[in-house]
Formats: sequence, C-alpha cells, structure tokens
Amino acid sequence: MTTEDYKNIAETIPRSPGVYKYYDAKGTIIYVGKAKNLRNRVNSYFGNKKHQAYRTRVMVKNAANLDFTIVETESDALILENTLIKKFQPRYNVMLKDGKSYTYLCIKKERFPRVYFTRKVIRDGSQYFGPYTSKFKTKQIFELIKTLFPIRTCKLNLTHDNIEKGKFKVCLEYHIGNCLGPCVALQNEEDYNKSIDQVKNILNGKFKPVKDYIKDEMARLAEGLEFERAAQMKEKLGLFEQYQAKSTVVSQTIYDVDVFSIDGNEEWAYINYMKVINGAVINTDTIEVKMNLDTDHSEILSYAIPEIRRKYNSISEELILSEKVEITEKDIFITIPQKGDKRKLLELSQKNVKYFLLQKKKESLAHIRKHPPAERILKTLKSDLSMDEIPYHIECFDNSNIQGTNPTASCVVFKNAKPSKKDYRKFKIKTVIGPDDFASMVEIVYRRYKRLLDEEQPLPQLIVIDGGKGQLSSAMQSIDLLNLRNKITVIGIAKKLEEIYFPNDPIPVYINKKSESLKLIQQARDEAHRFAINYHRDRRSQNFTKSSLLNIKGIGKKTTDDLLKHFKSVKRIKSAAIEEIAEVIGNQKAKLVINALSTNNE
Repeated sequence: MTTEDYKNIAETIPRSPGVYKYYDAKGTIIYVGKAKNLRNRVNSYFGNKKHQAYRTRVMVKNAANLDFTIVETESDALILENTLIKKFQPRYNVMLKDGKSYTYLCIKKERFPRVYFTRKVIRDGSQYFGPYTSKFKTKQIFELIKTLFPIRTCKLNLTHDNIEKGKFKVCLEYHIGNCLGPCVALQNEEDYNKSIDQVKNILNGKFKPVKDYIKDEMARLAEGLEFERAAQMKEKLGLFEQYQAKSTVVSQTIYDVDVFSIDGNEEWAYINYMKVINGAVINTDTIEVKMNLDTDHSEILSYAIPEIRRKYNSISEELILSEKVEITEKDIFITIPQKGDKRKLLELSQKNVKYFLLQKKKESLAHIRKHPPAERILKTLKSDLSMDEIPYHIECFDNSNIQGTNPTASCVVFKNAKPSKKDYRKFKIKTVIGPDDFASMVEIVYRRYKRLLDEEQPLPQLIVIDGGKGQLSSAMQSIDLLNLRNKITVIGIAKKLEEIYFPNDPIPVYINKKSESLKLIQQARDEAHRFAINYHRDRRSQNFTKSSLLNIKGIGKKTTDDLLKHFKSVKRIKSAAIEEIAEVIGNQKAKLVINALSTNNE
C-alpha cells in the first residue's frame, strides 16, 4: 500500500477505538493492531516514516490492503486484538517464543489419587501443578511428597467393589513402607484423601497447614502411646521445615501475587515472571518475545501477561508491575510499588530479567567466536601466507582418475571465506592420455585462467593446488605461460602433514593446526576433492550407460545420444513401450534396442 493509496481512504477511517488489520497481496492477514484512535494510529505508519523502524517499513511495504473494526472501548479493542492474533497468527505480530516442554506434577482424578510428574497435560479433570522449568526441582518436590505422605504408585482400579472382592494383593511398596495398602482396605479413603489435601497444600505453596497437620498427627500418635510412629512424624516435620527454609520467602505481609518485569533490545523482549503464594516464590520463568514491530513494553506486557497466567494456572488477583498496563482480565488489581517489600520483589524480578539478558548477550558473543567473521579469518590467512592483499577470492584445484580412465578435474571458488558454488567449474581432461596428474594440472590451470583473461573476469588473490611440490610446479608452468607469476599467490597443500609449499621453495611452511586460516585452506581442498570425485563418478556412470547401448549391433553414437537425451537412463528405456522408443529413433532401431535389452535382462 503506497502513501497515495492510504490518502484515498484516510478520511474513511474513524477516530474511534478499534482494531485494524493489514493484508498482503494474497489476502493474508500480516498484522493486527489496536488503537484508542484508529485514524491517528494508522496515519502514523504513513505520516512519520523517518521515525519508523526498518521492520515496520517492511510490513507497510508488504501491506496491500487495510480494514478495521470499531469497538466501544480500548479494553474491548485489546480483547479483540488478542483473539485475532491467536486465530490468525499474523507474521509481523509479537509472538511468544516457547519451544520448551516443561514438567508438571499431576494429582490424578480417581479413587485413591496417584501423584506423579509428567510433561503432558490431559484435560480429564485431574489437577496439574506447574509447569516447573527445572526437572530437578520437580523431582525434589516429588521425593519430598513421597517421603512425607505414603501415596500409592500402582495403576490399579481401586473401586469399592474391587477392594471388597479382594481382587488385589499388597506389593513391595507396602512392605517397604511407601504405601499403606488401600488396595486391600488397610487404609480408608478418608485418611488417604487427608494426605492428598496436604500434597495440594505443598504444591500450592501453603506450608502452614502442612506443618499443623504433621504436628497434630505427631501429638495424636504420642497420646496413643505410638511413640515410634510419632518419632517418624517428627523426622518428617524436620524434613519439611528444611525444605520450607529453602523456599524464597519474600514477606510475611505479601500473600498471592504475580510479578512481571520486562527488558530487551530491538530484536527481543524478555519478560520475567514470578509466582508468589503465601509470601513464597514457588515458580519463576523468563519468556522471550519476538519484537517484529516497534511495539512498546506496555503493549507487549498487555499481550503476554494473560498468556503467562493461563500457562501457569495463576488465579492471583494482584499483579506487581513497573508500569501501568491494560489487562483484559476483570477484577485484577495492578500495583506499581515505589517502596517496601513489594518494591523489593519487583526489583528481584528486574534483576532476574537483566541477568537473563546478559546471559543472552554472552551466548551471542560465544556464537560469534565459534563462527568468526570472514574478515578476521582472511586477515589471518594473509598474515600466515605473507600476502600483499587480503584473499577475498580463493580458487582451489584437484583432479581425479582411476587408472587413467575418465580423467576429470575441478576448480572450487571461495569468496569472503565461503564457498561460491555458482562459480565452481569442472573439467574433462582433453590433452592427457593415461594417469598423469602433473600434466592434467598443467592443462586445467591453463584453461581456467586463459578463459578468465580472455573474458576480462577478475582473477583470484590466492590459488590453492591440492598436492605437494610436483603438482604445484605443474600449475606454475601454466601460470608462467599466462604471465601471472607475482600477480597471484599460488600455494600447494600436501595431505599427509598439511604442509604448505610455495613455488621454487623446497622447504614447506607449517601453519598452526588450530589456525582458522589453515582450516579455510583445508575446507577448500576438501571441497575441490569432493567436487572432482563426484564429477568423475558421473562420467564413469554415463560412459558405462553409453557403452551398454553402443554395444547393440546397428545402434550408433547419434542414436545413443538421442535415446539418453529423451529417456535420461537405460532403466527408463527398458521400461518404455516400443512405440515410445520408435518415436525417438524409428521402428527398426527400436526393435533392435528392445530385443537387446530384453536379452540382457534374461
């Protein structure tokens, strides 16, 4: 959509709150946005180009059409925007990056519920707690639950009738004290469910009821003179208090809240989420958000917060944020703390997101070090080979033959330290008879650079010859014939010790095996070898195919070429009908080919 196109429809856009949608030429929605004033917002894409980010300009350039929907309030616009983004997933909208599979703890909906950890959420009425970003933490909580409360692990169908009929027997878990035997009516459903209630309290971060329950059980057992079991409960109380001490308690006055903070750069925004239950941080996560347009942080939060709360099953009625954000959920109270415990909690979240951002920067730098820029590699190569200029253009030669048959050669080209495959060249050796690698090298180097000179194409700064002193000397014969000596650096690389040879110098140069420059030379050498071998195999295969047709009496070279040009292979000729073959070479020759190929199959 051009500025002129927009001017034609600008007056039709209302100044009301609503949602606008951009479409590409195919009619696909590429961006959905909301606005308090539709005309002003849409006008900003066309009337203020100098201040738009590159990504926004690309979106506008790809937009072919625009429509809008008017709503009553900006809050309604936010709801509609979120719905449309989820439905159409437009290319240029903010998207949550969430490719992880987190762990959950599940309390199964069944009689005598099991507790287990899983990565899949099945909507069958069971309760799921999490997701936990750390599998270690999930297992730690799970082990605590199993130690404190004997919960069954079997998958038996413990219906009232099955237990009454005595269908089950106790297993090893009962004998080692991990289960109290509900399958044989040694534990009733009421007592079992009391334990499940306490498991829910632990997973919800409600520690006080759990401590009270354990203390009450300890007192009850002591009064009943069951001192050994009371001592066991005391050990469990100590274990639970030890676990509770490791939980991050932020305040005795803060109860259930969700804390969000955001930071980032032009490419990504990072949102830190902290779930606080009864004053303890029971879950944290940092989410990456792709910023495909110049959206501000408050808009990103307004989109992301409902998604994150839904993901973590949060029902907290209070959000702690650093700035005012419009939220579609009703009955949610937003706090922007300036001091006190809530401010400290927000600062903790902000510190987490800053550390996450710092970590991302370090990972990016590590990636750059692992994949260094071409300029640095080429400068290192220039230094290692004592060259006068940086070798932006490198060419490497190799030849291939088996006992002198089908001799071929290859020339691979590297530009800016990367293979330039469109510039690769392969050669059939024309002037050499028999397996003579040296003579073949003379021919292909001469042919390559004679052509470049005739066509006035740019020459490489560096030529690499796959081989030692012999192959290098052969290549230099052609270089001298073309008067290119001292105009191009030419080296040979010997495979065994990765020695680098220079013309007329019997003493090789050894480059550090870990050097990036040597690795680049090796890469060019290996690529030339691969390319030459593949071409040699293709020629052998082609010659074998041709010979199988030329051996047919009455079939000559032209007929063979016509057949292979049409059918591509002998296999296709064999499977073709005689009428198809006759259309290419005539009835008489078609019968000869069909008869000969049929005889070979027998």
